[in-house]
Amino acid sequence: MSDLEDTNAAMATGTKYPFRRLIPEAPLLAAATGRRPSHRPVWFMRQAGRSLPEYREVRAGIGMLESCFNPELVCEITMQPVRRHKVDAAILFSDIVVPLKAAGIDLDIVAGVGPVVANPVRTVADVAVLPRLRPEQVGAVGEAVSLLTRELGDTPLIGFAGAPFTLASYLVEGGPSRNHERTKALMHSDPKTWHALLGTIADTTIAFLQAQLHAGVDAIQLFDSWAGTLSLAEYRQFVLPHSERVLAEVADAGVPRIHFGVGTGELLGVMGEVGADVVGVDWRIPLDEAARRVGPGKALQGNLDPAVLFGGWDAIEREVRRIAAEADRALAAGATGHIFNLGHGVLPDTDPAVLTAVVELVHSL
Repeated sequence: MSDLEDTNAAMATGTKYPFRRLIPEAPLLAAATGRRPSHRPVWFMRQAGRSLPEYREVRAGIGMLESCFNPELVCEITMQPVRRHKVDAAILFSDIVVPLKAAGIDLDIVAGVGPVVANPVRTVADVAVLPRLRPEQVGAVGEAVSLLTRELGDTPLIGFAGAPFTLASYLVEGGPSRNHERTKALMHSDPKTWHALLGTIADTTIAFLQAQLHAGVDAIQLFDSWAGTLSLAEYRQFVLPHSERVLAEVADAGVPRIHFGVGTGELLGVMGEVGADVVGVDWRIPLDEAARRVGPGKALQGNLDPAVLFGGWDAIEREVRRIAAEADRALAAGATGHIFNLGHGVLPDTDPAVLTAVVELVHSL
């Protein structure tokens, strides 16, 4: 029986998450759920590729989105950093715009630019015709998850999705934006259309996460990459309700939920209210200060500056040890766990040997 047939058969039984694995002693899952891990867990955002020569080799001549819909290729790329670095989690190789593309939105990922949307969404009529994702449209992603959970052993697999605000910003701007002026203009001038847009995107985000959870991912991360462009008032009024709904709709899966944004130091308190079990912290805020802002009862993830990885081993070791010490103070202040990570993604020119050495150091602390 094929992976897709396995999934269809399980869906027919009415079991919502039939392929959930039981690996509670995995250090990442222990740290994320308030238990004491056997060692400090570590993984890297954008670890699935980016800096690895083996990644560039298997991706040669294959577009990013095409790669994301090839289960065997997704499996191979996702496994590469686990094999090389011995990290404590794999993160599914994908992209935050994959569910939008799968649903039928005309977009592409342009090298050196990022996601580019053919027909930006700026009116209530544009929102009304946006398609919603159906699970079968991301069947290839589910197949990749099935392949991975069989290969990973006791290493957890993190699934992920883009948060409604960040996806909305791409749809409204038509691509990446420095100032998000069209996004904020719509938000403030036509709140009804804005909330309709985010509600529609939230439906697609929920469907994408549920498809991954149904196939067997062990944790999920909700990326709100551009949330740091918002004021606290904007986040509370225009963003929080939709991200909160996304995380609430996947709570019944019983897996850790991680929430991360870039430049969100001033938003950490409200991001702690969204419903995640783990709050990701970028490199701008010390983890003990982040714990104070988030409040007790949440684990923290982060937060080495990716640029420090270019600074030579003495500087890298000093920074890793500093962050671990700040994390220990955060734990003493009420944080329930710490997952070591970068404060954003691995930069493409990073030396892979440095990442491997960081993993070894973190595991020794």
